[in-house]
Amino acid sequence: MSAAPRHAVLITGSSRGIGLAAALELARIGFAIALNGPADDDELHEAEALVAATGVPVVRVAGDVGDLASHDALLDQAEDAIGPLSTLINNAGVSVMERGDPLDVSEASYDHCQTVNAKAQFFLGQRWARRLLIRQRDDGRFYSLINVSSSNASAVAEPRAEYCVSKAASAMISKVFAVRLGRENIAVYDIQPGLIETAMTRHVSQTYQRRIDEDGLTLIRRLGQPQDVGRIMATLASGALPYTTGHVISADAGMLVPRF
Repeated sequence: MSAAPRHAVLITGSSRGIGLAAALELARIGFAIALNGPADDDELHEAEALVAATGVPVVRVAGDVGDLASHDALLDQAEDAIGPLSTLINNAGVSVMERGDPLDVSEASYDHCQTVNAKAQFFLGQRWARRLLIRQRDDGRFYSLINVSSSNASAVAEPRAEYCVSKAASAMISKVFAVRLGRENIAVYDIQPGLIETAMTRHVSQTYQRRIDEDGLTLIRRLGQPQDVGRIMATLASGALPYTTGHVISADAGMLVPRF
């Protein structure tokens, strides 16, 4: 009896941070990896070298996921190199152009967040799912779509209003796809990171750590690391949580647990 083919994953926004951490965790359990960043730059090349060192097949698939017309080409490049994808991780995300009063949010900043954080997730997920549904999938692999939203899908950060709105949309996208793909035996998850130390949060990490230490902002008294979220992604993508779909995984150290 032949072994099941290797799992293969495309991870958007994986040249650094959470996306790269996920790539390394998935590589360690045998996934073939397609890395994505907006440009084929030194950062993406360095990420490729790190993943290649684990011994699994890896390919760079550069491109702006906000450009919807590029989605089929991104998927083609990934699958030509590492085979049919069992997994898509929509991790790419952007923050606001400028923090400030919600009454001063520009249309440009609003569209910037919506395009990458929500619209790109919806349509890349749609194109990936269409490919799966015309293929035979009785190959022993676990199939999953993993979207990254944020704790700001429900918790308001007033200076980043348009970001919060886009992440709320992302959270609903996961619910919609979970309903549609459940009958196809494809699992869908929404990971909602809280305070994770990445390039996006580096300038405010000391402020948040102080609030954690002094006010108990999180129940686990530390900032999260990209590896924490990467390990969660690997757990989900491997099928280690069977009979689950449509779930929100709050990777936030209990920050949003209601308290008195």
